[in-house]
Order: sequence, then structure tokens, then C-alpha cells
Amino acid sequence: MSRLTPSVGPLDHAQGAIDAPVTLVEYGDFECPYCGAMHGVITAVQQAMGEKLRFVFRHFPLTELHAHALHAAEFSEAAAAVGQFWPAHNRLYENQRSLGDQSLAQYAAGLNLPPDSLTAAFSGRYDERIQNDFASGIRSGVHGTPTLFINGHLYGGEHDARSLLEALQGAARR
Repeated sequence: MSRLTPSVGPLDHAQGAIDAPVTLVEYGDFECPYCGAMHGVITAVQQAMGEKLRFVFRHFPLTELHAHALHAAEFSEAAAAVGQFWPAHNRLYENQRSLGDQSLAQYAAGLNLPPDSLTAAFSGRYDERIQNDFASGIRSGVHGTPTLFINGHLYGGEHDARSLLEALQGAARR
């Protein structure tokens, strides 16, 4: 069984209480259709688990398969710099078929990002952060997206809300 390496830390994008009994980590790619489907599943389990769940997102852009994955990740990091990571995250998954640079510029305007933030992002300002997430995925045994970890252990179950919720509830009881 693969273990999450490194474990969740203060630099991770996280929703939920730091002391929640269950932490779910997703390695994702904003252009991956399977990650798009997982977005709805994770939203459902977050609602069902409430305060018992902490959700963490780490970048794993599959740039050889998805032409817009890197710029989407860079956009999300530009948004994170002004406290808007989660609205950007949601917008990207809700508009997965429109991830070109013009669309990202519209999303940036909608989130009131500074006008030059995308230029800086697309010039590599956040590439080290994204690469660090990607490298941690490789160390953790990630081969594709989405890949999930529950309390540091690779989740190998089905990617539907019922199966994931059962696994999360089981982890909360341990």
C-alpha cells in the first residue's frame, strides 16, 4: 500500500479543520475528465462528512495528455496568492471544457485577480510549487489522476460517492 509523501502540511491547499479525524488528499489535473467527475464526488462526501473531513488538493498536471493542464494549475496558484484558490479550483472543474488562456483570463477577472497575475503565473512564478506537488505524487506512487489518499494511505476503491464515503467513515471510526 502506498503512503502519502510528504504528509499534509501548512503549504497544502486544504479545506476543513486541521484536527479533522479524516484527511482526504487528491492528486488532480484540472483538465482530466475523471478529475472533473471526482470533483462532484468529493463535494458530495464533504457535505456528508461535514466537520469530520479535511480535503487537500495537490497538483498533478498530465501535460502530455492535457494541453491546458499546466496553465490551469498556474491560474489556480495565482488565485491562491490572493486567497482565492478554492473558488478558482471550483471554477476550473465547472468549466473544464474551457481552459484556454482567454477563458482563464475571464475567470481571473471574475475572481478579481490583479491584471498582471496571469502573465506572472504563465511565466513560471508558481511552477516550482506545482512541480513540488507533482514530485510528491511520484514519491507517493501516483501514476494518474485522480489519485486519492485517506489519512495518508492510498485509496484503491471505486470512485463513486457511496464507496468513498464508506471508506472515509471507516477511517473516522479508527
